[in-house]
Amino acid sequence: MYEQHFGLMERPFALTPDTGYFFNYKDHQEALNVLLVALRSGEGFLKVTGEVGTGKTLLCRKLLNSLGEDWVTAYVPDPFLEPEALRRALADELGLQLEDSASQHQLVKRLHETLIDLAAQGKRVVLCIDEAQALSNESLEAIRLLSNLETEKRKLLHVVLFGQPELNTRLDDPAIRQLKQRISFSYHLNPMSRDGVRDYLHHRLGVAGYNGAPLFREAAVKRIHAASGGVPRLVNILAHKALMVAYGEGVRDVRARQVRLAVTDTEGALHVGPRYWALWLTALLLAAAAGGWVSWRGLGG
Repeated sequence: MYEQHFGLMERPFALTPDTGYFFNYKDHQEALNVLLVALRSGEGFLKVTGEVGTGKTLLCRKLLNSLGEDWVTAYVPDPFLEPEALRRALADELGLQLEDSASQHQLVKRLHETLIDLAAQGKRVVLCIDEAQALSNESLEAIRLLSNLETEKRKLLHVVLFGQPELNTRLDDPAIRQLKQRISFSYHLNPMSRDGVRDYLHHRLGVAGYNGAPLFREAAVKRIHAASGGVPRLVNILAHKALMVAYGEGVRDVRARQVRLAVTDTEGALHVGPRYWALWLTALLLAAAAGGWVSWRGLGG
């Protein structure tokens, strides 16, 4: 829609976790470094927490892409799995062919054999589980038991749990205290500072092909940071909507006014004022399609 207007090859603020847009903000880069060093040193259990929208899934995928060829990776994005389904999901990720009638004992035995075979080939295996705060106690215990699969010298399975802060509360449950004791490294992702938001916007625009003067004015950056709280997902939503408004107005940069309109119609953003953004944007885009531009004053702004 607005890509050509701003000289972009694609939309820079999509919500899909594209590792090509990974931004090495200090928290995310530190978390990635901690995970890589801990896994390569043989640690069995790791944990990353962060509020909704802070980039845990993108970090998880970046981690999986950063491990070398000597790693076999397994990714489970659905935490609403009972223990047997979780084991089967791991088996499927490892390429195991199992009969539906296979018992739990047979399943665990095949997993153990496969992990030993991979270790003999010089391979290490990591299981990453997203939204881990939603796992049941039974499934968390199943993961702990899977981590018992080891030789005398090394772990056969490494596990990284990605979850919201509620995961910490879950792990405080005495019923799964053994799992908490096994977590050797953990990291918490914090929201971005205003400078971080500015650099984040610049980074994503650059990846999308933009190479001109700063597209978001400082007042716009300030308002995006204030309204999003520095949460990347909200920054993406607000930046995308602000670009749409700027395109509709026919201007070449984003100012605080366009961000204010985006904020008024974004759930979760910190805002005040009436929610008239959708009506405003519709009028703008209809005018743009007709070959003309609508003035802000003309619509009562």
